[in-house]
Amino acid sequence: AAVMSYVRLTVRVRAVGLLFVAIIGGGAAVATAVFLPRLEYLPEGNRNLVFGLIIPPPGYNLATTETIAKRIENVAQPLWEAAPATETEDGTPAIEGFFFVATPGNSFVGAAAVDGTRAGELIPVLSRPIFAEPGTFGFMTQPSLFGRGVGGGRTIELNVSGQDLEAILGVAGQAAGIVAQRLPRSEGHQFRPIPGLELGAPEVRLVPDRLRLADAGLDSSGLAATVDAFNDGLRVAEITVGAERLNLVLKGDPQLQGDQRTQDIGRYPVVTPSGDILPVSALADVIVTAGPTEIRHRDRLRTVTLEVRPADNLPLEAAVELLQTEVVDVLTAQGLPDGVRLSVSGTADQLSQTWDAIQINLLVALIIVFLVMAILFESFVLPLVILISVPVAAAGGVGGLALLNTFQVQPLDMLTLLGFIILVGIVVNNAILIVHQTLYHLREEGMPPVAAIEEATRNRIRPIFMSTLTSVMGMLPLVVIPGEGSELYRGLGAVVVGGLSMSAFLTLLTVPPLLRLALSGSAAQTAGSPEPTPAE
Repeated sequence: AAVMSYVRLTVRVRAVGLLFVAIIGGGAAVATAVFLPRLEYLPEGNRNLVFGLIIPPPGYNLATTETIAKRIENVAQPLWEAAPATETEDGTPAIEGFFFVATPGNSFVGAAAVDGTRAGELIPVLSRPIFAEPGTFGFMTQPSLFGRGVGGGRTIELNVSGQDLEAILGVAGQAAGIVAQRLPRSEGHQFRPIPGLELGAPEVRLVPDRLRLADAGLDSSGLAATVDAFNDGLRVAEITVGAERLNLVLKGDPQLQGDQRTQDIGRYPVVTPSGDILPVSALADVIVTAGPTEIRHRDRLRTVTLEVRPADNLPLEAAVELLQTEVVDVLTAQGLPDGVRLSVSGTADQLSQTWDAIQINLLVALIIVFLVMAILFESFVLPLVILISVPVAAAGGVGGLALLNTFQVQPLDMLTLLGFIILVGIVVNNAILIVHQTLYHLREEGMPPVAAIEEATRNRIRPIFMSTLTSVMGMLPLVVIPGEGSELYRGLGAVVVGGLSMSAFLTLLTVPPLLRLALSGSAAQTAGSPEPTPAE
C-alpha cells in the first residue's frame, strides 16, 4: 500500500517524482563513493602452506645462516610436537610439516598447519625469529593461488634504474628507508631488495691500460680473450661430430693458472704479437672489490628493485598510491642523480590493466543491453528508463560488500568486480517487467499513461519480489556459508545479493516516475512492444 501511494503521488505530480528520483539517485551516488573499497588485484586464497624467503646481509656464511635456522626450529619445534592436535595450549596452530633450506645467498623456510584453514596464523610466529637478525630482508607469506613469485599476487615492484650502479644503490637505500618508515614491518608489511642494497659479492675488475696495451701491440679485446681462456675457456667455434653439435673451447695451460685464486688473475700470461710474454698485471690494473650478487636490467638499464608486499588490511590500490606519492614523488622532487629514474610496476601494472579491461567490459555490457532493449521496445527512450536501475543496483552491490566487511574482510578484487557486470544483465529485468506491462495496458486496453503505470506497478510488485527473493536465496549461501575456496567467490556473491535486494525495492521508486516522463507527448504512441501476456 505504501509503495502504491508513493507511485500514485510521483506519477501524477511530475515535479515530486523527479525530486524523489534525484534524491534516490544522488543518495546512491554518494553511498557508492563513500563505501566503495579500494581496488585489489586477485584473491590470495587460503592454501595450507606458509613460505618464507630469507635474505641475510651480504657476507653471511652458511654457519651464520644455520644459526638463524636453529632459531626458527626452536620456535617451530613445539608446534610440530603438538600434532596431531590442531593447536597448542596457547592456541597457536600446530604444524604438520616444516622445512628449511639454506644457501650462501639466501634461505627458504616453509610450514603447513594441521588445520589447513589456519595456516595464515603461522606467519607472525615464524616471522619473529627470522627478522630478529639485524639487516635481514625477506618475505613470509601464504603462496597465492593466482600469483607468481615469492611475494604472491600482492607484490609491488619499486624499480630504481640507471647506468651508474653506485648512484642507483644510493637512491635505492633512500627509497628503502622511506618504505620501512611508511610501511613498517611491525604492521605486517614486508619488502626485500633485489638483488640487494649493498655490493656483497667479491669481484675482480680488470681496467686495461691503453698505453701499455698499445706499446705491447694489443687491444682490450685481446686481453679479455686471454683472461677468458684461463678462466672458463674461450669458445672459438662450433663443430659437428657425427650428429652432435659441440663447442670448440680454447683453454689456457692449467699449470700456468696457479691455484686458480682470484688474486692469481694478474699473473696470467699474455702473448704479444712480438712473441713476448707479459703478465696481465703489466697490461691492466687488477682491482679486487665488491659487486652485485645479481645483474638485473629493466628497459636495458641496470636496476635495483624493492619488492613490497603490503599487509592484508591495506588494499593494493592504496599501497600503490602511497609508494607513488610518498616515495617516487618525494625523491623525484628532492632531485635524482643524472640518469636515475624511479618507476612502480609488478602487480601494480596488472591491476591497472585489469581495471581498464573491466571498465571497457562494463561499458560494452551496458551498450549491448541498451541495443537489445531498443530493438525489442522499438524506442531509444524506454531503455534509458530501464537502465536507471543499474547505478541503483551498483550502490546496492557496494552496500552488500560493505556489510560483509563488518563481519569478514573482503577486498574489492577483480573477481568481486565481475559481480557488477553480472548485475547489468540481471537487475534490468525488474524494470522491464514494469515497462512491458505498462505498454500492454496502453496499447491493448487503451488506458491513459498514468493509469497504465499505476496498474502495471500494482500487477508486477509480486513477480518482482518473488523473482528477487529466489535469486537472493540462491546466491546467499555463497556469502554466509564458510568453507574452502569461499574467499574466492564470497565478494562476488555479496555484490550480487546486495545489488538485487536494493534494485528490487528502488526500481519501484524510480522507474514509474521516469516512465511517466518518458511516455509524455508522442512517446506513448510511438513506443512499440512485443505481444505480451496479460497479468492475472
